[in-house]
Amino acid sequence: MYSRKLKISLMIIGLMILYPIITMTVEKQQESRSNSMTVGVLQYISHPSLDEIYQGILTGLKEQGLEEGKNLKVVFQNGQGDQSKLNMMSQQLISEKPDVLIGIATPAAQALANATQEIPIVLGAITDPENAGLVSSNEHPGGNITGVSDQSPVEAQFDLLKLLLPATQRVGILISSAEDNAIVQAERAEASAKERGLTTKRYVAPSSNEINSIVSNMVREIDTLYIPTDNTIANNMSAVAQIATQAHVPIIPSVASMVEEGGVATIGINQTDLGVQTGRMAADIILKNKNPGDMPIYVFSEGDLIVNEEQLDSLGITVPKEVEMMMK
Repeated sequence: MYSRKLKISLMIIGLMILYPIITMTVEKQQESRSNSMTVGVLQYISHPSLDEIYQGILTGLKEQGLEEGKNLKVVFQNGQGDQSKLNMMSQQLISEKPDVLIGIATPAAQALANATQEIPIVLGAITDPENAGLVSSNEHPGGNITGVSDQSPVEAQFDLLKLLLPATQRVGILISSAEDNAIVQAERAEASAKERGLTTKRYVAPSSNEINSIVSNMVREIDTLYIPTDNTIANNMSAVAQIATQAHVPIIPSVASMVEEGGVATIGINQTDLGVQTGRMAADIILKNKNPGDMPIYVFSEGDLIVNEEQLDSLGITVPKEVEMMMK
């Protein structure tokens, strides 16, 4: 009997000794797993708006416990607007065996989607993923893709245009032919303008080399220039704004960075916030094993008023009381 009690006591002591060892082993395995996390990011082109999104992605990942240099490896590629580079870079990112891929802007996301149907993909700054053929529907994406829409509040932007520029009758809509998301927004802009008694004309730039000549011609025919979310135009915004300002034509763009580069005002989505949400969704897939196909496309319900007071002054535009109240 004494011998049996001794054996039980020895077993208990042994378990007490082994428990912290087992716990430490499990913790090390978990730590090893977290240290192995890799996120591949493909950005379409460099300009302030997309650069802000990328920084927001890193912030969103960090908020969820994934920090570059500690327990996360981020592999970043920038196609600089070259579709052939995007395709090649997609393959390079896949070779890194990432846990998640992130595509910033529609062309980059499309390149990733064409490259893999297995690795989870999170979309950053894609206006209408369903229309772009990236998901089955924005509510139920299906497959290996989900993400965040940068769909601008076009109707609110045209309400702002009417308040700020009441003399406007003719609106020129400038887009590039390279981006599906810009075409979708141009259609929404045309509908919004028509509802408000405005006439529109769409101007399409086949390439960045032709933007300046197109803008030089269009400013002779319009009262106000409207620019949807278009990465090619955004990358050339300074030149566009210079031509329009010389012709005394105000610009209502869709994002804050384009206001800063010469637009007069907009109601737009904060690009850093957009990136943060993208990073959070990527972290949910990595850390919580969420299925991207079951995660609806995230759409922001509100936008921020952004005003370039210096540009308003240079064009002699008086801010009405309604807009002043929105600015407070």
